[in-house]
Amino acid sequence: MKEPPRWQFWIDRGGTFTDVVARRPDGAVLTHKLLSENPEQYRDAAIAGIRRLLGLADGAPIPANSIDVIKMGTTVATNALLERKGEPTVLFITRGFRDALRIAYQNRPRIFERHIVLPELLYRKVVEVNERVGADAAVVTPLDEERVRADLEAVYREGYRAVAIVLMHGYRHTIHETRIGAIAREVGFPQVSVSHEISPLMKLVSRGDTTVLDAYLSPILRRYVDQVARELPAGARLQFMRSNGGLTDARSFQGKDSILSGPAGGIVGMARTSQRAGFDTVIGFDMGGTSTDVSHFAGEFERVFDAQVAGVRLRAPMLSIHTVAAGGGSIVRFDGTRLRVGPESAGANPGPACYRRGGPLTVTDCNVLLGKIQPDFFPCVFGPNAVQSLDVQAVNDRFATLTAEVRRATGELPTPEAIAEGCIEITVANMANAIKQISVQRGHDVTQYVLTTFGGAGGQHACRVADALGMSRVFIHPYAGVLSAYGMGLADRTAMRECAIELTLDEAATQQLARALDGIGKLASAELIEQGVAPEHIHLVQRVHLRYAGTDTALLVKLDSLVSMRSQFEQLYRQQYAFLMPGRELVVEAVSVEALAHADSVSESHEPSKPRDAALTPVRTVRMFTGGTWHDTALYRREDTRPADRVRGPAILAEANATTVIEPGWEAQ
Repeated sequence: MKEPPRWQFWIDRGGTFTDVVARRPDGAVLTHKLLSENPEQYRDAAIAGIRRLLGLADGAPIPANSIDVIKMGTTVATNALLERKGEPTVLFITRGFRDALRIAYQNRPRIFERHIVLPELLYRKVVEVNERVGADAAVVTPLDEERVRADLEAVYREGYRAVAIVLMHGYRHTIHETRIGAIAREVGFPQVSVSHEISPLMKLVSRGDTTVLDAYLSPILRRYVDQVARELPAGARLQFMRSNGGLTDARSFQGKDSILSGPAGGIVGMARTSQRAGFDTVIGFDMGGTSTDVSHFAGEFERVFDAQVAGVRLRAPMLSIHTVAAGGGSIVRFDGTRLRVGPESAGANPGPACYRRGGPLTVTDCNVLLGKIQPDFFPCVFGPNAVQSLDVQAVNDRFATLTAEVRRATGELPTPEAIAEGCIEITVANMANAIKQISVQRGHDVTQYVLTTFGGAGGQHACRVADALGMSRVFIHPYAGVLSAYGMGLADRTAMRECAIELTLDEAATQQLARALDGIGKLASAELIEQGVAPEHIHLVQRVHLRYAGTDTALLVKLDSLVSMRSQFEQLYRQQYAFLMPGRELVVEAVSVEALAHADSVSESHEPSKPRDAALTPVRTVRMFTGGTWHDTALYRREDTRPADRVRGPAILAEANATTVIEPGWEAQ
């Protein structure tokens, strides 16, 4: 007998807000937004959101078999990395290379700075291993197992419980890494990260950094996963979003896969909802409370295999997302010479000045002062029982103080409104520049794209950002305010595997490519089968990492004929670098396979709207400052609108989880 439908919860636990989208057993979709940190009311925002949507009191047990699945993205590991609060980790590396990860590549991103501040290392201790395997698999120095065991026992007694194992050529010749990993588990280490399992690709430094990061973050992540799982009822499945845009069971969720866990849900939501609306080439613009994430989508997800986050090099598949420190909580201040916005954020606690927690002035406060956020129509997620409105008086007082400070320092006489709008212009410029980096600088004509806007603060700035980029269309989904959470429900289950190859792309290499792809394809499929996915529901996507001989930057193409793969590569290379190298050989650096199990379809159908008897009328006319002057502005509720309604700017569209500002010269349909 078929089981009756149960609740599903899709959750994005962000730095400032936690968004919860729930699908009831009858198919109806509910949303809820609450502060990620609110210790006076709850221990964990995700569980608190589940209880509230189920109608339960805080702390009440959740009934057994009431929930089918929880799909979740979290910034827990990301925050631990940014704040350097991960697990104390010891690095075991080939003798003679103890400082390889510190020395790294000697990059100078700010070439004229004389005082270079290196990022803090994630590992606390290094142990050199007496071993060496050559690039040709010859054992140059046998592994001294007795010494390794003694060293592991010694660091275990010192209190270390996480070990990262990174050996020269270990990505391909794994015998020594495998043995050290086995000894570490025998000694009792609960967290053992081995480089050929974590990042089986070339480059010692980035492979090593990735392995250390995994050892450093996985215990933090596991504790959070266990904390959430303890609160869940029997029968509930728990899945987490990986940085590559796919879901996995909680027990398979690792530190290296978690850095973009929350933002990845937003990219999936942006892509899926845009395609349903008929837009295949879009720029994603996700503005939250702490930061703004921008992304490019032209029919398929863009991924990178090399990235740098918080000073740490990562060699693992991740969605291509560019982040800038500009969000609703970005702090506004005057440094004695000029106005500054960010990169510091007020976060969830204390939050902006208007949140009644004594916080600093922020971008959100600028929009309150300018009338773009109306307190009576703002989704209140703070205060006892979340019923307090925004504190407008605190915003006015803070801006009066800031204005007086600017006047004293400059001798000019700006109004508070001019200062607030100036701060908005700074924020818009930062976000527009971020979009240019992932579009214009990579050969895309951004004026031909649709700006898909989401995040709690995205709609407040969408028109201004589009104007700054010469874009003429903006798409805002009904769940835009919680789209990162909604994307969790639209995401596929995935498993990815990579394998280093290093072969010249020619006919002689095709058989070896096929064998390598078949081997890692079986591993990726097995991971999904182990999670309960039927083999017939698994689809494999095979990709080849190609680069010109003598270069070190690989581009991803789909597996096809030699002619097709060269054509794909040249098209991508010309688009990114504006030239080709005719006659230069192509090298297969690596291959990768993505195993997919497509998500259940989520219906977005609504009951047919009744014909409108009269024109759409605003619920209120408010004052809004934009373009250097005050405007009488119509304010509408989104739930009052129907298909084909048109709203001319200036106007404000208020809804449960977001506010959309329609600037003068724009029209919303």
